[in-house]
Amino acid sequence: MTPLADCAAVTRTFGPVVAVDRVDLQVGPGEVVGLLGANGAGKTTLIKLLLGLMRASAGQVRLFGRPPSRQTRRRIGYVPQDLGLYDDLTVAQNLAFARSVFGGPAPALPASLRPFAQTLVGALPLGVARRAAFTEALAHRPDLLILDEPTSGVDPLARARLWETIQDAAEAAAGVIVTTHYMEEAEECTRLVVMAAGRVVAEGTAAGIVGDRRTAVVDTGDWAATARLIEAAGLPAVLAGTSLRVPGHHPATVQRALAGPGPGAAGPDSAAAAPPAGPVLARVHEEPATLEERFFELAQQALPSAS
Repeated sequence: MTPLADCAAVTRTFGPVVAVDRVDLQVGPGEVVGLLGANGAGKTTLIKLLLGLMRASAGQVRLFGRPPSRQTRRRIGYVPQDLGLYDDLTVAQNLAFARSVFGGPAPALPASLRPFAQTLVGALPLGVARRAAFTEALAHRPDLLILDEPTSGVDPLARARLWETIQDAAEAAAGVIVTTHYMEEAEECTRLVVMAAGRVVAEGTAAGIVGDRRTAVVDTGDWAATARLIEAAGLPAVLAGTSLRVPGHHPATVQRALAGPGPGAAGPDSAAAAPPAGPVLARVHEEPATLEERFFELAQQALPSAS
C-alpha cells in the first residue's frame, strides 16, 4: 500500500543550521503518528516540508505517492500552531471560506460550536477556537490530517475532546500526524517518532521506546538536601511526589553521590550554596523509567556535546 505521507532521508538546512537531518517517516491510513520533541527539535519544519511549504535541501518528500502540490494539499486537513483561522471573520464565515476553497457541501457545525457560529474568531476562548480549527480542517474529509501542537494551551477537558476528534478521524481511515510535547498524549498515538536536534532518535510504541530502561528513585525525609547532593555530583534530579527521580543513572551512582563530598570540600565563600558535608539518610531503589524520562535521556544524548 502506498503511504499517505513518505519522507526518505529528508534534510532541511538554513545556512549552517541543520533543522531537519536525514529524517525517514511514513504514515498509513488509520495511523496516528505522534511527533515528539522539545521546541527546536525540527517538528514544525518537517511539517512544512510535508505540506510543500518548504523545499527539502536533500531527500524526498511524497504525499499519496507524489511530490507535494496543490492537488495533494487538497487531500490534507491542516491545523497549524496559530490555528489558521481569520480572526476578523466569524466561525461560520471561516467555514464558508474553507468550503469555497475545497468544495463540497457545507459542513455541519458540531453542537458545541453552534452558539459561537456568529462570533468573531478573535473573540473566542482558545479551546473553542481550536475546535473551530479542527472542524474546518476536517470539513472536506481529508485523507491525511496534520496537526501542529493542536492541544497547546487548552485545559485537560478540551484536550480530551480534541483527542476524541483525532481518534474519530483515524477510525474513518484518515492518517494523522500530530506534533506534541505532552508526553501524556503519547499513549493516544499508534506510533511515536521522537525528534531531537533535527534527527529521529527513537521510533515505535511508547512501551517500545522506553523498553527496559530504569530510573533511580530516592526516598528521603530531606529531599532538598538530597537534591543538592545529587545535583552537586552532576546528576539530574526531578522531584516526583515525595521522592527524587534520577533518570538514566544506576542506583549505585546515586548512592555514591549521596555519600557527600566530605568536610572541607566547599570553599569558604560558597557555604550557602554548598551541599551538606557528609551523607544524608535516604533509600535508593530502581523503578521502570517513564516515557518522559526516556525522552529527556534521548534529548540529552542528541546534544552536540553528547556526540
